[in-house]
Amino acid sequence: MTGGRVIAVGGHESDGAAALTGVLGPEVVRVAGGRELVREVRSARADGERVCVVPMTLGRDPSLVADAARTLLALDAWERAGTVLAEPFATTAHLVGWLRTLATRVPDDRALLVTAPSGDPFSDADLFRTARLVRQYGRHRTVEVALLGGDPGLAEGVRRCRALGAPRVVVLPAAWAVPEPTGVPHAEYGGPLLSGSAAAGVLASRVREAQDRYERSGDDGVKRALAADHDHGHAHSHGPDGHDHDHDHGHDHGHGHSHSHGHGDRHGPGPDPGGEHHHRTPSHAPRTGAEPPVRHQGAAPDLVPSHRSPR
Repeated sequence: MTGGRVIAVGGHESDGAAALTGVLGPEVVRVAGGRELVREVRSARADGERVCVVPMTLGRDPSLVADAARTLLALDAWERAGTVLAEPFATTAHLVGWLRTLATRVPDDRALLVTAPSGDPFSDADLFRTARLVRQYGRHRTVEVALLGGDPGLAEGVRRCRALGAPRVVVLPAAWAVPEPTGVPHAEYGGPLLSGSAAAGVLASRVREAQDRYERSGDDGVKRALAADHDHGHAHSHGPDGHDHDHDHGHDHGHGHSHSHGHGDRHGPGPDPGGEHHHRTPSHAPRTGAEPPVRHQGAAPDLVPSHRSPR
C-alpha cells in the first residue's frame, strides 16, 4: 500500500483481526479496535504518516464501523487531520455474491453450510438471511447455517444437512474466522471466501476511495460511520419510553394501490440488483382522504449482487 499506513480493524467476523493474518499482506496493520487502534494511529501520525482505517466487516458487523468512528473521535485535532476512515470492506450484498461464486464450484448433490462465528442475535439473523439469498438463485437444494460458538453449531449444521438427504456437506465461509472442518464427518471445506490477491484488491479500492474523498472534500468518513449501526437492533428504539422510528418504504400514487420499494430486491427472478415494484391488490373499499398512507417499520435491505466486482 502506498500513501500512508493502512490499519485493518477486525471484529467477531475475524476473531478480533487474528484471522486476517495470511489474508492481508504484512504492510497492513491488523488491530481489534479500541486502544489498539488509537495506539497505532498515534504511532503513525507521530512518524508523519497518513492513516487509513478500514473496518474489515463483511456486512454483518455494523457496530465495528460505528465503534471505529467513535474511537477516532478520541484523537486530537492534529492526529485526526491526517486520518481517514474508509467504507467497510464489504456489505452483505458483496458477501452473498462471493458465497454464490463459491457455490458454483460445488457439485449439485452436496449441501451448502454457510458458516460464520456467532455475534449478537441480529448479526446471527443476518447470516440466515444471507444463506437464504445464496439458495434463492442457486442449484443446491439444501443450504443451511452454522454459527461457530453458537446454535446451531458446525456439527449440528452438518447433521441437519445429512438429515435432509445430502451425502456430503460443503462448508462455505461467510467470515474471515472459519477454519476447515477437520474431524467433522461428511464435511469438507469450500473456501476460502476470497483469495489473498482478491482481498488485497478490495482493500486497496477502499483505501483509494477514502483518500480521494478526503482530498476532494475534506470528508474523513467519521461522521457518516457513527450512524452505521443505527438500524442494528430491536426496531432501533430509543430511551425508556421505547419509541420506534417509523420508516415509510412505500409511496402512494393515489390510484388505488401503492408501489412498495425496499422489501423486494429485484425485478423478476434474476440475480441482478435493483428495486422491485410490489403491486398490492386494491381494496374494494375506497380510501378516504383522511386515511394516512400505509407505513412500515424497518430498514431498507441490501441489494442482492450480480457477480460483478465489488470494487
